[in-house]
Amino acid sequence: MSTFKNIESSVYRINTAYGSGTGFYSLQDDVIVTNFHVISGCLEVSVEDQNKNRYHATVIYINPGKDIAFLKAKNLPKPTESVVTNHENETSSRDKVMVLGYPFGMPFTITEGIVSNPKQIIDGNNFIQTDAAINPGNSGGPIINEKGELIGIVTSKFSDADNMGFAIPKATLAEELEIVEELSNGFTLGCGSCSGLIEEKTSYCPNCGNNIDERLFDESPLSELSLKVEQAITKLDLNPVLARSGRERWFFHQGSAEIRMFIYDNNYVFATSPLNKLPRKNLAELYEYILTTDTGDHRLSISDNQIYLSYRVHISDLYSENENEILDGIAQLATKADDLDDMFVTDFGAQMTHYSK
Repeated sequence: MSTFKNIESSVYRINTAYGSGTGFYSLQDDVIVTNFHVISGCLEVSVEDQNKNRYHATVIYINPGKDIAFLKAKNLPKPTESVVTNHENETSSRDKVMVLGYPFGMPFTITEGIVSNPKQIIDGNNFIQTDAAINPGNSGGPIINEKGELIGIVTSKFSDADNMGFAIPKATLAEELEIVEELSNGFTLGCGSCSGLIEEKTSYCPNCGNNIDERLFDESPLSELSLKVEQAITKLDLNPVLARSGRERWFFHQGSAEIRMFIYDNNYVFATSPLNKLPRKNLAELYEYILTTDTGDHRLSISDNQIYLSYRVHISDLYSENENEILDGIAQLATKADDLDDMFVTDFGAQMTHYSK
């Protein structure tokens, strides 16, 4: 029987320019499985493991009608074990199940429950209903049994109902996995009507004539402001896809320091890094350092017993003659943070925060 610890390492957080969700590796099929709605509007995303390592991934297949998508992640180490997708066990009411994923973008979480109904019909589609705790961010993650076998893929939860989550049955995924070997290295769309494979951008299915939304073949454009911030991230020799953590939000690590960039109060671009926890000793010397050290346009501060380095600019300044200087300032915060968090450890005995890598 698979060890759950090894299975856990095959479940990832999926980060996009519009939010985050969960996905899981299928060793049997050599793809990462998630929901279509998790990666909707994206052709490139990042896959994050429990050690906060991020890997560039491309979307190789989507079937919006079944809310299923497959990803290929570049340089992602293959897990030693993964959720078992090629089993024949049937799901019954009252079966014990576990939901694995990243609710609300939090660290990896497991919740337990039972199958309330293995064949719940909603809008003509079959779903597995469970009372296991499911929240935003769990979407795309696996629901497994005690043997580590896949029961279904988390897909939705009624916002006004408690103890009621739903999953796409394993049988539905199995139908989609049958075509993995037929997929090219590019992008493929599964027709929602006939399940035919479509590789070229089109407004109709060449197999059955069903209408196709051409926008499914394209990446949704980022805002002009997002593109400017990502120019700064590029200065760090980092692919901005690996930094995206939601709409106009970028959370990533520069060395050991976690870097956060986001829009604040609809008026400011804010970049900050939680560097260290306050030490028990040497506080007077540390306070003096923070109050007297010249860090340029970046500011050292203390909040909730943590030391922060921050940089704030008004959005309008990004459209001024000082744009390049400001973009340099955003990028420099990341490199300064990576140096300062080490310095506070060696010189003042401070500890890294739990956000540090």
